Amino acid sequence: MNRRKNLLSILFLLILLASAKSDAPKTAKHFVLVHGSCHGGWSWYRLVPLLKSAGRAVTALDLAASGVDLRRPKELRSISDYFRPLRELMELLPVNERVVLVGHSLGGLAISQAMELFPAKVSVAVFLTASMPGPALNISTLNRESFKRQGSLMDSRYTYDNGPNNPPTTFTFGPVFLASRVYQKSPLEDLALATTLMRPLPLFSDEDMSRELMLSKNNYGSVNRVYIMSEKDLVFNKETERWMLKNNQPYDVVKIRGSDHMVMMSKPLELFLHLQSIVEKYS
Repeated sequence: MNRRKNLLSILFLLILLASAKSDAPKTAKHFVLVHGSCHGGWSWYRLVPLLKSAGRAVTALDLAASGVDLRRPKELRSISDYFRPLRELMELLPVNERVVLVGHSLGGLAISQAMELFPAKVSVAVFLTASMPGPALNISTLNRESFKRQGSLMDSRYTYDNGPNNPPTTFTFGPVFLASRVYQKSPLEDLALATTLMRPLPLFSDEDMSRELMLSKNNYGSVNRVYIMSEKDLVFNKETERWMLKNNQPYDVVKIRGSDHMVMMSKPLELFLHLQSIVEKYS
């Protein structure tokens, strides 16, 4: 294990040296990192300095009512409102700039909408153990398949702002669930950070999500897509993941060994190296 870590560290240093000798400041890729459920841009804090040290521009944004975004869940009427910060960022990009979108977990839905609306501004989209709908795999079908195989959510919490006889309005991971299913391979300080910074996830109907995530072959389908699997992920059911990949095949599938759902916390260096390789291949 120590030998492998040493080899990875050497490889990392070689990449940095290569970046320093190149014209990276002129051609540096811009990474846009999109967090998952109940998290925020803070969840990328281990990956961001690695990317920047290699000369990459990085934006780790907060979706609406997430991280330090001031909106509250009840202010969001549609999943499109939840994705708004990403759309606004994409709209402001220069016409000739093409970014690398990385969506983690539920963030896969946000980057899917961005791929559909701004295909010419995306060089490659990376789904990091993420939901990945497509033109032939709508979100309702994906949700049904996921819920069918969903295990116990343990101490996670729902709120019912419209009354107990109506669908829940928000969801929040519980600390026991986080420790045993989400961060089980990550450093303890990252688990502690997460339990401090969790915010409720606003929930939306299948009808709303299907309407806002209508994906086409001409737009979404024209963007390079790579999927990154996490070997020890206990959040995304492996059978569901295989089913999704079979029904919406990406260009490449990468597997990171020993990582939990929070790959950017449990295996940041390995994730960084894979992202560097993906960027070089799809530039």
